[in-house]
Amino acid sequence: MKRIGIIGVGEIGRALVEGLRDPAGPTPEVFLSPRGARTSADLSERYEGVHVCADNQQVADRSELVIVAVRRQDRHEALDGLRVDGSKVAVNVMAGVTNDDLRSMLATDTARTTHATPAAPATDATLVRAIPLPSVRERRSVTVTYPSHPAVDSFFEQLGGALPVADEAAFDVFSALTGTLTAHYAYLATLTSWAAGHGIPAPDAEHYVRGLFQAVGRALGDETRSLQQLSADHETPRGNNERIRTTWFDETNAATLSNALDDLINDLRHPPDHRVHP
Repeated sequence: MKRIGIIGVGEIGRALVEGLRDPAGPTPEVFLSPRGARTSADLSERYEGVHVCADNQQVADRSELVIVAVRRQDRHEALDGLRVDGSKVAVNVMAGVTNDDLRSMLATDTARTTHATPAAPATDATLVRAIPLPSVRERRSVTVTYPSHPAVDSFFEQLGGALPVADEAAFDVFSALTGTLTAHYAYLATLTSWAAGHGIPAPDAEHYVRGLFQAVGRALGDETRSLQQLSADHETPRGNNERIRTTWFDETNAATLSNALDDLINDLRHPPDHRVHP
């Protein structure tokens, strides 16, 4: 697609724009909403073919593929009154917001010509959920999509890969997995703080920890070995790695993580604003 719109220009919106700027080939025009005004203005100044629109409606009108990337709690305010023509494809990247939820918020474009009331029919545009990660900026993000759609899957293939899933239940599992990212960074920060507490200069500790886990990231690129095999290959019996894994990341720790993910997926499937209270 040659015209991409992004409504809600936060970290993911910025990463998408940066990933689409391919110096080796043609790039699509990108239309940004005024939400996240500073980020939108910065991107339009840095990149040719990136435009800041007057409002969200202009983004939808000018684009073939519209990416809805506002925060879940802001969606009603941001999307109120937005009309999306049936010829468009809308990509829903809001965690915990189903396509049915989004469809109910978007009006059909007939509202423009019939002066329809707020109860006007919902849009008949194609809606696809997706989970792009910040690494789309380096074209290294495998993006989960549901349902599979050729144009959307092709769009994300150029940003690192698309992983279509069979249903929304599977999509929610992948969405929950993304909630572990900052816990990983916090884990690395804890290692750094521990080393600094034992007299290592903090910059040296952080430099070493970064290098240590960048090497782990490169090892993950070897998909001929399972994660269990990679773990085993990095351990020796009664060695340092085995000791930390078995004394810290034990069955209790693993169960706590699984329970936290179960709670998260429950919230994704039944967000607080959709729950029925007695």
